[in-house]
Amino acid sequence: MLSKTITGALLLVAVIHLLPVVGVLGVERLRSLYGVAIDDPNLALLMRHRAVLFGIVGVMLIAAAFVPAWQVLATALAAVSVLSYCMLYLVTPGTNAALRTVFNVDLLAAGLLLIAAVCLVVQARA
Repeated sequence: MLSKTITGALLLVAVIHLLPVVGVLGVERLRSLYGVAIDDPNLALLMRHRAVLFGIVGVMLIAAAFVPAWQVLATALAAVSVLSYCMLYLVTPGTNAALRTVFNVDLLAAGLLLIAAVCLVVQARA
């Protein structure tokens, strides 16, 4: 039961991380994801690279869902990913509704990661 819960949580968080990968396709996709105009090519490059990084985390989460030896590391990396955004969101005034949605989804992901982490601890003690 614990291993299935861990696998399920990691796969759900993987989906959350893979959704923004479409941003690599260009600024129109990024605009629809985040509700911001990206008129500067430098910012577009950085945001598209960010999409690639989300893909890397997502793929690692998928792999870790089925490779128990990677689960602690993947859970920690994903937690840093979602919690850092949440912290930055909370200290940044004037954000838009799309970024609020990202915040809410990342809170959901953080909850799933907490469930996975608790299961990993219980499983390690068993």
